[in-house]
Amino acid sequence: MGREDLGSLAMFLAVAEEKSFTRAAARLGVSQSALSHSMRRLEAKLGLRLLTRTTRSVSPTIAGERLLDTLRPALDDIDDTLSSLTALRERPAGTIRITTSKHAARTILWPVVERLTADNPDIVVELSVDSGLTDIVAERFDAGVRLGERLEKDMIAVRIGPKLRMAAVASPTYFAAHGKPETPADLAQHQCINLRFVSSGSLYAWEFEKAGRELKVKVDGQLVMNDPDLTLEAAIAGRGIAFVIEDHAAAQIADGRLVRVLDDWCEPFDGHYLYYPSRRQPSPAFSLLLDALRHRD
Repeated sequence: MGREDLGSLAMFLAVAEEKSFTRAAARLGVSQSALSHSMRRLEAKLGLRLLTRTTRSVSPTIAGERLLDTLRPALDDIDDTLSSLTALRERPAGTIRITTSKHAARTILWPVVERLTADNPDIVVELSVDSGLTDIVAERFDAGVRLGERLEKDMIAVRIGPKLRMAAVASPTYFAAHGKPETPADLAQHQCINLRFVSSGSLYAWEFEKAGRELKVKVDGQLVMNDPDLTLEAAIAGRGIAFVIEDHAAAQIADGRLVRVLDDWCEPFDGHYLYYPSRRQPSPAFSLLLDALRHRD
């Protein structure tokens, strides 16, 4: 194969990652017919089937998977080299893609990104809000944001936010009708609003700690949500007790729409960290964002 095949290899990688010719064509800015033609030509040149096509999806064959294992790190190295060339520019430039939770995006990332992009017009920042545990290498993100307790060991992690606390909250009308729990065990007698994880599909077991004693409580109730904003709305509506990050409910607690309970069972825990692959050399633009995000006590 020659250098003229590099474009076809990049197209193959996009189709394999997107599992769709339509999405890959949109990502690359080419037509589906041009993409299909390029894939047929590449397979003919190799004498191998690289993709299995069905009416609903596209997936790599065994040969395609072997090619992917080689292509991903090679193209990542090329991306790193191209990014490093921006150091020769007078101003930081380039695109930074970050996957993050909604809470971190709103409370930490956006205030910094808003200032950074205003001051550096050649920097483009893409924030992808996803509550799941995204594989940043496979999905080609530059970095991700997770809580400290959920970090992967082979990543460089930088603290970007303060410690956090959880808060058990419900409306005054709910507590007037049902009373207040005094201990986590009392939650068994209450309507609790469950949160289901998008990534695993499992229900979140509420985590409490007091004087070194840790408890995980599986709660019951009529409502199950996969978004913290909805659990908070349900609590305000008097439908039960919600368990959310403290500052998420701070305004509603302050104005009396929600009342907090079990406060002495909610100890601080590690907050948000930005993480990225240890082998990746940060670009000047990424380093600038990282320094702006770095939490300083």
